[in-house]
Amino acid sequence: AGTQQARAGAQTSLHVPYGDGEGEKLDIYFPMEPSGSRCWVGGSGGRQGSCPAAHPGLCCAAFPVLVYIHGGYWQCLSKEESGFAAPPLVSQGVAVVAVGYDIAPKGHMDTMVLQVRRSLAFLVEQYPGIRGIYLCGHSAGAHLAAMVLSTDWTEYRVVPDIKGAVLVSGVYDLEPILHTYINDALNMSREVAQRNSPMLCVAPPGPAAAACKVLVAVAQHDSPEFRRQSQEYGQALRAAGWSVSLLDLAGVDHFDIIEKLSEDGYVLTQVGEELPSSL
Repeated sequence: AGTQQARAGAQTSLHVPYGDGEGEKLDIYFPMEPSGSRCWVGGSGGRQGSCPAAHPGLCCAAFPVLVYIHGGYWQCLSKEESGFAAPPLVSQGVAVVAVGYDIAPKGHMDTMVLQVRRSLAFLVEQYPGIRGIYLCGHSAGAHLAAMVLSTDWTEYRVVPDIKGAVLVSGVYDLEPILHTYINDALNMSREVAQRNSPMLCVAPPGPAAAACKVLVAVAQHDSPEFRRQSQEYGQALRAAGWSVSLLDLAGVDHFDIIEKLSEDGYVLTQVGEELPSSL
């Protein structure tokens, strides 16, 4: 319902392919341009002006972009449920991009990490007007966002200007889930879990990420394991030289910590709305 409302209330470009895979699609929610006009009038509405991008919109304006990566233990949910957070951010001049990726059992953990990284490279290549990228992920999505922070971008021929990341109730060490039901669909080996664990991939920020600010958020009523991993990952990033803030949110659990993103007054929404002013 939140995504449907967001799509009805914002200009969108839906199901934008960033690769050839079935799940490799983006949903983009555009803010209004300062003049009150939009670069692109979607679908049946035609276009304003001339836009050189394959998928018009961000190339003709200078929006900051929040990239949202959904959770679901890497095996459920999709970008179709990811638009709920867009309205309060779009109203503040931030474009929101919901990333789709191939979940398990079709998607392998290596594949999901690669897809999310490639989605960022695609955005940079297609929309040169972007004024900084901010990552936001919940649970498994926070894991994938954290893996983006560890990317060696030399093989992608572009370096995204990632100015911040909001990691919400994430999983940063995959080994503890190897012998749980979660791994039934993922079918990870220990080697796969290790090379895709953000805790084991922490490195000093590169020149492009020197100003990147990372917020590691965890819910008061998250499980002890989620709380432990958030604390230890935040500490590891800080020790490696990243600018990190730890946020322990009272009165919320693993699910409503992210569902409340649709509320204007919620603390994580306020963090997102402050993004344009930080540029």
